[in-house]
Amino acid sequence: MARIFCIANQKGGVGKTTTTVNLAAGLAKVGQRVLMIDLDPQGNATMGSGIDKRSAEYTVYDVLLESASVAEARVSVEACGYDVLPANRELAGAEVEMVALDRREKRLRTALAAVGAEYDFVLIDCPPSLSLLTLNGLCAAHGVIVPMQCEYFALEGLTDLVNTIKQVHANLNKNLQIIGLLRVMFDPRITLQQQVSDQLKAHFGDKVFDTVIPRNVRLAEAPSYGLPGVVFDAGARGSQAYVAFAEELVRKMPPASALAAPTPPAPQTVPVLHAVAGEEQADAAPDEAGDAPPSAA
Repeated sequence: MARIFCIANQKGGVGKTTTTVNLAAGLAKVGQRVLMIDLDPQGNATMGSGIDKRSAEYTVYDVLLESASVAEARVSVEACGYDVLPANRELAGAEVEMVALDRREKRLRTALAAVGAEYDFVLIDCPPSLSLLTLNGLCAAHGVIVPMQCEYFALEGLTDLVNTIKQVHANLNKNLQIIGLLRVMFDPRITLQQQVSDQLKAHFGDKVFDTVIPRNVRLAEAPSYGLPGVVFDAGARGSQAYVAFAEELVRKMPPASALAAPTPPAPQTVPVLHAVAGEEQADAAPDEAGDAPPSAA
């Protein structure tokens, strides 16, 4: 039985898709069987895994409307080492079409039941809003991995997300819990980021993953080549951090049967950061050697 995790944050631009594709590739690299589900109509996780979203025969749209199964719609990406349930702009219409359907919040959960034994991990890339698509992801998952930048507005968004998870836990999915907070795009030279990181660890304790993902240009370049950063440049600091995160996740996570036991989500409140006025932030320096990127496949 697969461990099913949503990668979610209601704040946009925090690295959800980058985390999803690189965690999937990192888990595959350490020997795990992985299915990545793209629940965002933009299809960025699909394109970032080397799949042309415009030419996909079946997508998650067909799965949600029960016109195709997961086994029929999934695409195996040999270069990345994991399977993908792709998405494209058709998915934006699924929300309207599902409103009048039965079990509209639990259609993804039902579809995944047929293939749960074939994978060790299922990762769901959610859109940056609380929509019917996100709700399907949360209802199907055992838990939520929250990528977040160590900035003040990220703390504000975290409050909303924790409240959403509590509501879904109470009303739709008793198994749902916060698996952990992943600090991404982190620059330790910036005092404010270090302060937020310290407050997160003080408040959430072991719910904050030990691994920290640094700000890294190679991770940003990788999608233009249709590859996760872990595959595009395995030696980059960001890629190595995602492989370390995959190893940490495998090491810490109990079997899926244990995750299925109802567990209360994390506390509702989040720390309020009081930034020090007039602090200077370090200028961003180049974070990788300027090697020429490999040619596109």
